Amino acid sequence: MISVPVAVAGGAYEVTVGEGLLAEAGARVRALAPAVRRVPVVTDRTVAALHLPHLLDGLAAAGLEGLPLLVPPGEAAKSFPELARLVDALLATGVSRSGLVLALGGGVVGDLAGFAAAIVKRGIPFVQIPTTLLAMVDSSVGGKTGINTAAGKNLVGAFHQPVAVWADPSLLATLPERERRAGYAEVVKYGLLGDSGFFGWLEAHGLAALAGDRAALGHAIATSVRAKAAIVARDPEERHDIRALLNLGHTFGHALEAECGYSDRLLHGEAVAIGMAQAFRFSAREGLCPPGDVARVEAHLAAAGLPVRLPLPAGRLLAHMLHDKKKTEAGLPFILVRGIGQAFVAHGVPLERVRAFLAADEGAA
Repeated sequence: MISVPVAVAGGAYEVTVGEGLLAEAGARVRALAPAVRRVPVVTDRTVAALHLPHLLDGLAAAGLEGLPLLVPPGEAAKSFPELARLVDALLATGVSRSGLVLALGGGVVGDLAGFAAAIVKRGIPFVQIPTTLLAMVDSSVGGKTGINTAAGKNLVGAFHQPVAVWADPSLLATLPERERRAGYAEVVKYGLLGDSGFFGWLEAHGLAALAGDRAALGHAIATSVRAKAAIVARDPEERHDIRALLNLGHTFGHALEAECGYSDRLLHGEAVAIGMAQAFRFSAREGLCPPGDVARVEAHLAAAGLPVRLPLPAGRLLAHMLHDKKKTEAGLPFILVRGIGQAFVAHGVPLERVRAFLAADEGAA
């Protein structure tokens, strides 16, 4: 077991990475909430078939009753109707502010369950139990919760830190290969934004981690979690430019997702992979980043089976960007790079340059 502290003011917690965490769930719940007897478990139908019985057994071993609350699988679950259904279901369980909600699933379940926990009775403690690589290294850590709207991704939500994160890499054995690759994009992100040494390690060992090498996978997850925890501790609610670095590839990527209708045509991690490649290409076009670094990034993402281009209309992508939640009165910030491991927040980037780049990128695909 590896424990990574997330030192957020007023709500510090630990991310535990290790195998067998579902079997320990009951004991861990009792340590967090000794008076609890009934525990709502939010999960989707796909994850429920794979992992819910093991979690319920782990709770029962400590004399706890798990109350499964099922939501639909996929990004479409992050909607107002599904949020309303989940809120009603949580209230029906009688969960109190001294209780606990478990979120068992990938990023969608974590975002939706976390947001519901944030607003029910003005805040119920919750635990993230991620079942995808993407959720283990990114979305389960940091307290961002929310849903999508027609105007864009994650535009309605709240910062609500979990009281714990339990990441069991053995759960990834049931993950479809495409989703495992998509989650790997977020692992690569940590090397690209601030740790060139880690990116070099990924070039040497990342494909082994993807293939299931336990030592390599554990190292990749723990390194990613430590990187995110360090950033979140310094800027928990993204009020400065520190946490914004975690959005490397996301401004471009979210626009791609929106244009694809948040469908299976493009998974979130695939969009991030394309978005990171675009951030490097745009940075090179602006004279900020060496072309050789662009080539290394694209080559590694492609070797991992991830896309680096998707030809979509430049004007429509830019229109989606203008609805991005990071947009301020001063404009839309972009996460650009001076090279691998050297990301920075760029303010005041002329949108016409972005439009011209997107048009050129569309034509080069």
